[in-house]
Formats: sequence, structure tokens, C-alpha cells
Amino acid sequence: MAPKVLVSDKLSETAVQVFRDRGVEVDYLPDLGKDKDALLARIGDYDGLAIRSATKVTEKLLAAADRLKVIGRAGIGVDNVDVSAASKKGVIVMNTPFGNSVTTAEHAIAMMFAVARQLPEASASTHDGKWEKNRFMGVELFNKTLGVIGAGNIGSIVCDRALGLHMKVIAYDPYLSEERAKSMGVTKVDLDELLARADFITLHVPLTDKTRNILSAEAISKTKTGVRIINCARGGLVDEKALAEALKSGRVAGAAFDVFEVEPATDSPLFHLPNVVVTPHLGASTSEAQENVAIQVAEQMSDYLLTGAVQNALNMPSVTAEEAAVMGPWLKLAGHLGAFAGQLTDEPIKAINVLYDGNVSHMNLDALNCAAISGIMKATNPDVNLVSAPIIARERGIKIATTRQEKGGVFEGYMKLTVVTGKRERSIAGTVFSDGKPRFIQIKGITIDAEIGAHMLYTTNRDEPGIIGTLGHTLGDAGVNIANFTLGRSAQGGDAIALLYLDEAPNPEVLKQLEATGLFQQVRPLVFDVA
Repeated sequence: MAPKVLVSDKLSETAVQVFRDRGVEVDYLPDLGKDKDALLARIGDYDGLAIRSATKVTEKLLAAADRLKVIGRAGIGVDNVDVSAASKKGVIVMNTPFGNSVTTAEHAIAMMFAVARQLPEASASTHDGKWEKNRFMGVELFNKTLGVIGAGNIGSIVCDRALGLHMKVIAYDPYLSEERAKSMGVTKVDLDELLARADFITLHVPLTDKTRNILSAEAISKTKTGVRIINCARGGLVDEKALAEALKSGRVAGAAFDVFEVEPATDSPLFHLPNVVVTPHLGASTSEAQENVAIQVAEQMSDYLLTGAVQNALNMPSVTAEEAAVMGPWLKLAGHLGAFAGQLTDEPIKAINVLYDGNVSHMNLDALNCAAISGIMKATNPDVNLVSAPIIARERGIKIATTRQEKGGVFEGYMKLTVVTGKRERSIAGTVFSDGKPRFIQIKGITIDAEIGAHMLYTTNRDEPGIIGTLGHTLGDAGVNIANFTLGRSAQGGDAIALLYLDEAPNPEVLKQLEATGLFQQVRPLVFDVA
């Protein structure tokens, strides 16, 4: 059955057609997002939800979304989506951070020009029939110092445009390397130096606990007298009351704001102040940007629903369609390793360690980790998936460690998963053969070669005669067929294991009979999702 997507906000017809052309069933109901009760009644019918800013994806809505796998936001901001609740529900949340980058950067540059030359006031004055040429004395951008707070995708475009205007550009960004700054042609500085040196300051960071009020009253007091401040990123990055006071005192010569602490902004301390340019969150408001983000979100959602490719997800590592094709068997293996460990672990888990060797060590390890953790967590929570599993692990205080190494064994690549509890460590390793089938190759340090089936039986014992006969006889009498039988031991007379691939699940009575023989230390049925 084809996946089904609901578009509950206004999206371009081109984007809606992308879903149809890709074979995704789509309902285009652009006004439904404004009616939360109607949306709540219908959301259970869909695998995907495509939105803009009107639709509010709350915890209550997610609770009713039994089929939902992915939410796509046409745009960068996801303030209208409860990402935490979506993650716990196992729903991927995607946005389109690059579709409106040029548009937003251009708006910031336009706002800088506007506040430098007082263009809105001059326009209004001239429209009123006045000719106040001497009143509107502006400043040049040429040779001025622009301080860019946040040199990511949009910020880097602003830097490039400013350099084209022959401005001196300095940038503050904790994640900006010296090499990257040099290649961009900008100077990396700390925040205090930026505040002290910049003639213009423009912000291009997301709103987080760390960036909220990054331009506080204290920060504004450190700025160069006569600075002009531009914010086309997110409301809440600047203390608007403190900025208004600095504008009134003359410390700040002008400001240009496209975003506000409260939106829609019907009132702000910045309104009606001289040389303050304000626009109603127009950063992404060009026809090109709106079309780009709409098409991009339709393509991303279609890719995920049809191929498993993940792009621009906020709560899961990205996996390209090419990666998904190559990694598919390894993702299955990671899930099987996790499922094995999870079904055998009865105590609280303290840590999960994953070793990647050889060719697999060069793959997308974040995604493989998610698959392994998901496999473990499914033992106690069948509804968990690659999105929600890391959240659950983090909430339980489980430490995740990853090690990669170059080829160190007979296999081209393999994975080894170790689960640590307060009582023991349990490890299992596996690989993917050239036929694309995952195999278990080591359990408890004992080498094996086991095909993985939906129903398996795992036993541990001392290496002694009679084990094979007992297993075969007991299962045969119960009518349980053995598809594959794998044995391994640490040494003659030492620890031994058996892993049986069965055509069906053994009933509890069979397990009790095996335990009653006294030959086995452990008898555990295992279930694997091999679909």
C-alpha cells in the first residue's frame, strides 16, 4: 500500500505534485491546520504530515497519530512542532534549512542598507510631499566592520555578500574553525571583541538556551557607540527593551528587525523609534524561497517514506538514499545484534559500546548506533524505533560509546556490540556476507557462524557429550523443525553455546523440558524481525 501524506498548510501545487509523481498518496487540505479539532480527528489516517507554520503539532495531536512516521516543515523554524514529543513517539521531524538561505541572507543585507541610509523614513517623508534631504544623513557600508554572530549556512552567505561590498567581516561562532574562517575570508573573534569592534552587527543563530538574549543589556553596553544591529534570525536573541533604551540614549545608532520575541508582533519596545526598520518576519518571503522549501520538503518526505533516506532531520542522523541502499543490510545487522543483547539482558543497562571494524567503520555510524540501540530497547518496548530509542537510552542514563578501527580480522567488516550492566558484560558480533545477509559471528567471545531467523533458540552449557542429541530429540518430539544449528565452544570441556534457527517458536513446555535436563545453564527463545 502506498504511503499517505496530509498537507495541512498552504504548499505550492508543484510540491503537492512531487508527492503524486513519486507514488505517494496525498491529501491537500491547506486550511485543516488551522482547525485543531478537525486535524486531530483525521491525523490517524496518515504516514506523513507536511506543514508550514500554521499547523501546531502538539503532544495531543501526536498521541492520535498512530500511523505517523514523518513530519516535514517547509522552512527552517519548527517552533510549532513538539520535537521532543515526536521523538518519543518515534516520528522523524524534518525541516528545509537550505531552501531559503539566500533569501534570508539577502533580506539581512537589505535591512542593513535600509538602516544605514534610513530608507523607510526617507521614503515615507517623500511620499508626504516633503523634501528633507538634509534630515536623512546616512553612513556608507564601504570599509565598515560587520560583526556576524553565527557563521553557519545563512551567516556564511551574509559574510560573502558583505565582502562583496568591501566591508571588513569578523565572525563569532563557537563551531567555526580557523581554517573555515580563512577560506571564507573573515576573521574569527570572540563575542566581546566582536561587540567592541563592529560598526554593524547581524545575528544568524538559532534560538536556544545558550543564544537567548545573546545581545543582553550587558552585551549591548559593550558595543561600539553608534553601532547598528540587524536581526533576521530569531526573536529572543536580543533583549528588545535593553536595545530600545540603547537606541534612545544614542549608544546604538539604528536597528533593523525582521523577528521579535512575540509574534505576530503587534507591539514592541522597538516600534515607533527613529531609525528602527521593522518588517513582519519576511526573511523567507520570496516566491523563489517558498517554492524551493515546499518542493524540498516533498522530496525529503517522499524519499524517507519510499526508500528510508533521511535528510535534514532534527531528531535522527541523516541517511542519503545511496547510504540507505549500501547500509541496509548493516542497519538490519545492528538491529539484530541489539535484539539479541536486549532479549538476554534482564538487569538495568549502564552502557552500550559498539565497535566498528573494516569497511563498516566508514559508514554512517550515528545511524547504525540508532539501529543497535533500537534493537536493544525493543525487548522491553516494542513500539520503540530508530528515532525514539536514543531518547529513551538518554533518559535512562545509559552511556553510549563508539569505536571505529581499520580492518583487524578475517572479515572485510564487522560490528561488535557490548552491553554493560551492574553484574556483567554481554557481547555479540556480526557481519554481512557478500550475499547481503547478516550473520552472527561471535557470542561471549566464542566464534560461530549463524544465519539469523525469525525464531531462534539460544543455549549455554559446559562442553560435554549429549547436548546436540538432547536439543534435537526434545525439539523433534515437540514437532519443532530445526532449520539451522550452530555450535561453538571456548575450549574443549569449557563454555559452549548453541544457536538454533527454528521454523516456529518453541512452546514453553519444550523450554521447561530442556531446563529440566540439568545440562543447560541458560535456555532462551529469541525473536528477530527479518522482514
